[in-house]
Amino acid sequence: MRSILLHVENTSAFEDRFQYALDLARHFGGHLSCFQGISLETMVTADFAGVGTGMVLDSLRQAADEHRAKVEAALAQEDVPWDWETAYGREVANLQRKAALADVVVMGPLGWGKDGRGASPVVAELVLAVETPILFVPHGFKSFDATLPALAAWNGSREAGNALRFAVPLLREAGAVYLASVEEPSKDGRVELPDTDGAAYLSRHGISSTIVELDHSDGTVAHTLVRAAKLRDCGLIVMGAYGHSRLAELLLGGVTRSMLTEPPLPLLLAH
Repeated sequence: MRSILLHVENTSAFEDRFQYALDLARHFGGHLSCFQGISLETMVTADFAGVGTGMVLDSLRQAADEHRAKVEAALAQEDVPWDWETAYGREVANLQRKAALADVVVMGPLGWGKDGRGASPVVAELVLAVETPILFVPHGFKSFDATLPALAAWNGSREAGNALRFAVPLLREAGAVYLASVEEPSKDGRVELPDTDGAAYLSRHGISSTIVELDHSDGTVAHTLVRAAKLRDCGLIVMGAYGHSRLAELLLGGVTRSMLTEPPLPLLLAH
């Protein structure tokens, strides 16, 4: 993970993932590319409210410049190589362009909902649009420790496989790796044995893992994974994103939506 793309926002949660991204860059000897987006959707919304687009643009530009100056001053004191881009337009499209040559995209909550909680629509859309893993850093996590245990959610799906492949640089140095399969009855009512392909794949990269079978009869799949990760003092959860369609998750709820709404730990996501 040498090319690290950091999504820059002027929110209360940004400082935490900024420090996390700096640690990540130091650990891998990487380069930090800071991307600051100014969304045109914000201007359109404000214009409908009766405020001129020019006034909104000037206000957004001034706020962006002030935040950039603050972050660049902090970067000047760090020992990490970096570059900066500020772009106007549709934020997800700009991030998608930048992510094409990134090893990982570091993002976090946008501060939606009560007390800054709520799933980020930008993360939810971007994870479906790119072939680059997204490292989602919740509020309260401001340091990266490669030696902490990690839990990877495994169900043999394409999404889980992609996430596991992308996580290899992180899992290689983890103190322990748990490959967690949540027991779910098959169509005929039987519980299938956990798929061992994930463990075999990791072993070829010199990563030993422990397969953990989890019963979620007393909670949702998301809560079961979170509980298992916390019991094992994990510092990271690796999981495939949107195994079901995003519409189904929005209507019925799902693991990805639950995790992004109340993220318990840093998440490495891939679709």
